[in-house]
Amino acid sequence: MISAAKILSERTYVVPGRLKITEHFFEVPRDYAKPSLGNIQLFARSCLKADKPLFPPSVEENKKSQQLPWLLYLQGGPGFECRAPQNAAWTQTLLDKGYRLLFLDQRGTGLSNAISASTLQLRGDETVQAEYLKSFRADSIVRDCEAVRKALTADYPEEKKKWSVMGQSFGGFCATTYLSFYPEGLREVFLFGGLPPLVDGPDEVYRRLYKRVAERNKKFYEKFPEDVERVKRIVKFLGKFGEQTVRVGEGGWLSPRRFLMLGLEFGRHGGIDAVHEIILRANSDLTQFGHLTRPTTLAIEDALSFDSNILYALLHEPIYCQGQAANWSAERMMNQYPEFSLQSEGPLYFTGEMIFPFMHSTFTELIKLRTVAETLATTSTWPALYSLDQLSKNEVPVYAAAYYDDMYVDFDLSMDTARKIKGCKTFTTNAMYHDAVRSKMQEVVTAVWNLREDVID
Repeated sequence: MISAAKILSERTYVVPGRLKITEHFFEVPRDYAKPSLGNIQLFARSCLKADKPLFPPSVEENKKSQQLPWLLYLQGGPGFECRAPQNAAWTQTLLDKGYRLLFLDQRGTGLSNAISASTLQLRGDETVQAEYLKSFRADSIVRDCEAVRKALTADYPEEKKKWSVMGQSFGGFCATTYLSFYPEGLREVFLFGGLPPLVDGPDEVYRRLYKRVAERNKKFYEKFPEDVERVKRIVKFLGKFGEQTVRVGEGGWLSPRRFLMLGLEFGRHGGIDAVHEIILRANSDLTQFGHLTRPTTLAIEDALSFDSNILYALLHEPIYCQGQAANWSAERMMNQYPEFSLQSEGPLYFTGEMIFPFMHSTFTELIKLRTVAETLATTSTWPALYSLDQLSKNEVPVYAAAYYDDMYVDFDLSMDTARKIKGCKTFTTNAMYHDAVRSKMQEVVTAVWNLREDVID
C-alpha cells in the first residue's frame, strides 16, 4: 500500500499563452520497501488554462475547474527532466481536451533529487552510490506517481481520483510498469514510441537496434556521400595520439568513439542533417586551422548530454533487466556487427542509443563514476518491471503510437508487447520517427486520440 506523498509547497503563476502553472514540491520515501532509508524530494509543474471570464466564477464553479481530470506526462530517458508546460508542443492541444496536466521530473532528474557525480559522492563510497542508484528505475518511479496521485486527488470525489498517463519513450516503459503493478490508479494510458520490449535483459534489444542504426547510417551517407571521407579524416585526427588527443570539458576527451556516438541523433526528425552540420564544421576547422575550434567541440558536447544527465548512462542498460545483469550489452553485441569497427574499410558507422564502457574514460562526469557503472553493469538482482499476467488481463484503455523506422525502440518488439497488453490499440506509421510527439505533434497526437475518441467500423 502506497501512502500519499507529502506536499511540501505549491506556488501558482501565469505565463504567456494563457497558461496557469503551479510548481509542486513533494516528499516521498527513497525506498518504499524500506522507509527508514529516508526521503527524497520530487518536483512537478501542473498546468491549467488561465481564462479571464466576464463574470467571476462561483466557489462551486471554481472548485469544479480545479478538479479537472489529471493527465500525468512521463518524459523519455532515463535521466531527463521535463520541459516546462509552455515549452511542450502538445500542451494546448491536451488542455483543449479537458485535462489538467502534470509534468513530473522523474526521481533523479531536474529538481527531483537530481543525480550528478557530486550529489552521488555525498552518499558515501562507490558501493553505497551503486546501491542508492538501484532506487531510480521504473519500479520506483511508478510508486512515486501513485504517491503523487493520491496527494493531488485527496479532495476529489472517488470517481475522479484515477488519472490518465502519457508516456514518451522511456516514459512509456514506466507507464507499462504502472499498468503491471498499480492499474487501480489509471483511467487510460497513451504511449508514444514507448511500448517496451518485454525482455529480461538488453541483448536482444541491441541485436535488433544495431541493424536499425546500420540502416540509418546508410541513409546518412546516401544523402551526404562527401561525408564518408570527412568522417574518416575527423576520426583519424581525433585518434592521432590515442584516445586523448582533444580535451573537452574539465577533464574529458573527444575520442574517436565518442565522436561517432553522434549517430544518436539519427533517430529523430532532422537528426541526419544536424550531424552533417557538425561534420561540415569540423572538417572546415581541420582544413582552415588544423585543429577543432571551441565552437565545434561545444557543438559536439551539446549533442551528447551524458555529462549533464548521467542517469542516462548509468541506468540505460539496467532499465531492461529483470533478474539478470546487463554486462555491457551494447559493447558485447557490437562485436557481431563488424561494420561498426573503427578499422572498417568502408564508411565509418556512427553508433546510436548505446552505452559503452569507454564513456567512463572520456566524459568528464562519467570518469568519476567508473566503479559505480561497473557495479551496476554486473548487478543481476534487478526486480521485475512488468507482470505479463496482469498485462494479459488488463482493463485500462491503452492507446499507443509505434513507428516502423524507430531507431531507439524496436518496432517488432513493440508490436509483440502491444499484443500482450489486453485491449491495447495501436497507431503505426513509417512516416514518423521516435520524437514524433514533438516534431510531428499534431499528426501523431490526433491519430492516437482518435483511437480513443472514434469507433472502429
